[in-house]
Amino acid sequence: MKRKIKWLIIGLILVAISVGLYSMQKPSRPLEETGQAEAITFEVTQETLVQSIEVKGKSLYEQETPVYAPFSSNVNGWNVEDGQQVKKGDVLFQLDQTALQNEIVQEEATLKKASLEAELQAYMAQLDSEAGTLGASENDRKRTLANKEIARLNQELSEVTAGIQRKTLAQKKEMLGEAQYRSPASGIFLFESAGKRPQAVSDDQYIGKIVDLDKLQFVALVGEQDVFRIKPEMAVQVKMAAMKELSLTGKVQRVSKFAKTGTDQNNIDQAAQFEVIIALAPNENLIAGLTLNGQIETERKEKVTVVPTIAIMRDQDQYYVMLDNGNGQLERRDIKVGMETAEKTEVTEGLKPGDVVVLQ
Repeated sequence: MKRKIKWLIIGLILVAISVGLYSMQKPSRPLEETGQAEAITFEVTQETLVQSIEVKGKSLYEQETPVYAPFSSNVNGWNVEDGQQVKKGDVLFQLDQTALQNEIVQEEATLKKASLEAELQAYMAQLDSEAGTLGASENDRKRTLANKEIARLNQELSEVTAGIQRKTLAQKKEMLGEAQYRSPASGIFLFESAGKRPQAVSDDQYIGKIVDLDKLQFVALVGEQDVFRIKPEMAVQVKMAAMKELSLTGKVQRVSKFAKTGTDQNNIDQAAQFEVIIALAPNENLIAGLTLNGQIETERKEKVTVVPTIAIMRDQDQYYVMLDNGNGQLERRDIKVGMETAEKTEVTEGLKPGDVVVLQ
């Protein structure tokens, strides 16, 4: 009995192995027997087609007015803090006028002295001229004429020197009027070093700047393939990396005609980069230094016949699509294309809105 059970188990195992081997070696049914994949169809539509260039860059303040010290002096007092809002004409600081006033007094005295000396020299030259003409020899007369000419040249030189000194004096008097330095623009005042107010300044020393927070610009770089497609006044849709849901608008202000400084002109493998300046519409969330992405609209066509770009095929120089003729059959339809984007392509001939094309 035990022997029969043993052979029965062995037989069952052999049958299972045979069935498994048969299943592995049996060929699969053809694809047409299991059903074909469904074709993808697209309807030809009429819509607005927009071609754009994507750019990336940073936001910067468009208008920054530098503040320089009008003359060298100690600072008597500051009327502004770092980051304070100021209006054009507000007094920012007062400079000590003592040293400049002393210079002005000294130069006025120097000019007065030079003028008196010139008058005296002219008078003495006149006396010499009159004395030399009375009973003088030929050599004395020549000497007198030479001295007179020298005196004339010295007087001209003195007048030129005096003219330069008077101009310098006028400039210093004008500087004196800037001892109370008034803001040249409205905006936010920022020191060169945050919070550091100098107690003494030198001639034309850079002190800080006044920034107009209402005017920002988007500075981006584009490659040489795109720079000629971008023109001033083109509309720009802008997105902020920090607030992706916020939509901003802008307009191309200018496009650089020179490659950005630092581009290696001798490296033919390095693509040149050109700067594009985009003026941004005011927005309370905009500040300088933000990372921005923009779509510059380079071309727009209204109410054109379009089809998905993926559905268009090419045979040498001829474009075509597979058209559903409505009877369940497909036919090749040659077309002519116009404006192209990554998603959609304009069809100028061969299709009309409502046609159905098939992607097999």
